[in-house]
Amino acid sequence: MSIKTFELISTTENNVELISYVALPESASEDNPVAGILVAPEWWGVVDHPKSVVERLAKAGYAAVAMDVYGEGKLTSDASMANMWMKQVLADQDMLMARCRLILNDFGDQLAVNRDNLAAIGYCFGGKVVLDMAREGMPLKAVATFHGNPSAKQPADKNFKAKVLVAHGRDDSMVSMEAIEGLKSELDAADVDYTIDVYDGAKHGFTNPHADERAAKNDVDLGYNETAAKQSWDNMLEFMKTNLGE
Repeated sequence: MSIKTFELISTTENNVELISYVALPESASEDNPVAGILVAPEWWGVVDHPKSVVERLAKAGYAAVAMDVYGEGKLTSDASMANMWMKQVLADQDMLMARCRLILNDFGDQLAVNRDNLAAIGYCFGGKVVLDMAREGMPLKAVATFHGNPSAKQPADKNFKAKVLVAHGRDDSMVSMEAIEGLKSELDAADVDYTIDVYDGAKHGFTNPHADERAAKNDVDLGYNETAAKQSWDNMLEFMKTNLGE
């Protein structure tokens, strides 16, 4: 399927430009709007990996946007820089959520996007971002996380309407199985419909083909796992098909 891509610039109230990256099928139009998926990247920013994710989603028939939550299109391959930027936005989670809502609204305003049929996918730090968007009651039908951080801005309650799919690596040293159990308890308490898939032999970052090189450069425990990456992607597409009806 042929796709088109473009930058979507959202301007915050204090004039920070959020430079997100959109991909959608060529066939999507005002007369033929398609379901939309927001993608929250890993802590590196809108680098090649999230861009390739939105392009793959567009080839699967969705409109998708890689969200620039840092602003100004900042990206890095340096873990200490990424960690600093992540901590800066996590220090003001209300601002972070306002940015996500702004991107969601601007993306939903695209004529080729069916704004009543939205979902979100998050990777690592982005997993926390998309779960928090659902916790805030943003209009998402489905949320999927890959090696995501499950810690909550505030615990899920009746505002949490999205179905949830979690892809977690059993060998993830950054997000423990205890943290995943904590997420289960939180979602159970809010009566959220969720599925948690645990992949054997998969570390943090297992979907990112650059994970091994990033691990070596930054001395962090990341690893690409082709089997888990493929299986979790296929499961996510099936999950989106079920919940977005594409």
